Amino acid sequence: MTEITVSLGERSYPILIEAGLLGRAGEVLATFARAGRLIVIADEHVAAVQLPTLRAGLGAIGVETILLPAGESTKSWAQLEALTDRLIALEVERGDHIVALGGGVIGDLVGFAAAILKRGCGFVQVPTSLLAQVDSSVGGKTAINSKAGKNLVGAFYQPSLVLIDPLVLATLPAREMRAGYAEVVKYGLIDDAAFFAWCETNGPALLAGDVALQTQAIAHSVAAKARIVGEDERETKGRRALLNLGHTFGHALEAETGFSDRLLHGEAVACGMALGFRFSAAMGMCSGADAERVTRHLADTGLPSTLSDAGVRASGEALVAHMLHDKKMEGGKLPFLLAHGIGETFLAKDVALADVARFLDQEAMVVA
Repeated sequence: MTEITVSLGERSYPILIEAGLLGRAGEVLATFARAGRLIVIADEHVAAVQLPTLRAGLGAIGVETILLPAGESTKSWAQLEALTDRLIALEVERGDHIVALGGGVIGDLVGFAAAILKRGCGFVQVPTSLLAQVDSSVGGKTAINSKAGKNLVGAFYQPSLVLIDPLVLATLPAREMRAGYAEVVKYGLIDDAAFFAWCETNGPALLAGDVALQTQAIAHSVAAKARIVGEDERETKGRRALLNLGHTFGHALEAETGFSDRLLHGEAVACGMALGFRFSAAMGMCSGADAERVTRHLADTGLPSTLSDAGVRASGEALVAHMLHDKKMEGGKLPFLLAHGIGETFLAKDVALADVARFLDQEAMVVA
């Protein structure tokens, strides 16, 4: 078993990574089962595939389940209200722990519910998608979406434990695996050129189902995120902002496609990273060769790297309008994650949105 710690003083917690761990979950979750009970929240799709293994792995621990609809629309006020009402009916106390079994949607929603229920109860993340395993389950960002945009209502609230079993990835559709892989690549692009090169070499086999490579990539990604979160938990020092690489462009693409299955979050991030590198090159900050290398690797692994790939036909002005709702907006300025090269991402706070709009219009013409 690999154990990685998110170091946050009294709120530090372990991330446990091991193939087959879900089937032995009782060994590590027994301490969180007050009165011998755990409440597991999952979406209907994940529950059908993974809940039987978790139940068996919990052994004698009693399990109450709450099932929610699958999909991004579940991160809503209506589902948050329904979930908290159900938890209150089940008499969850502040000293209890609830378990989020699922991808990023369930992890975000359950984490936010835990943060506000009776002013805070405990929760455990059991991520079942690659994206959730390497990114959203670690670091304590919890949220729901609003009409204005993605993740605009939420809280920083850390889990007590993250349990990661790479074997659950065998049941994921190929598209979901590719979407999660975008977040793996991100760690190489941020500040680890050697890991990006590792991805270029090993990405295809990882996506084809090599469990050893998947486990290696998960552990490397989680260690990178844990280190950054430990340095800058609430994104106040600028360090954690690096994890948003691809997200400013990506969230605009998600908004334009209605936060739907037309464009998965990881797909939007992949396209956003490619756009970020090409914008950096267009502004003279990054070599065209590095931008092309990023674009090529994402495209080679089946991820969208252009507006056309992402199914987006909007104007630059329309996409920038979505960006104005970004929660990172500060003093009327929107920070962008740009790059001097692969592994050399930096936070730029002086980007003119007019330049971004012109760049996006040019991108639309190139791929039309």
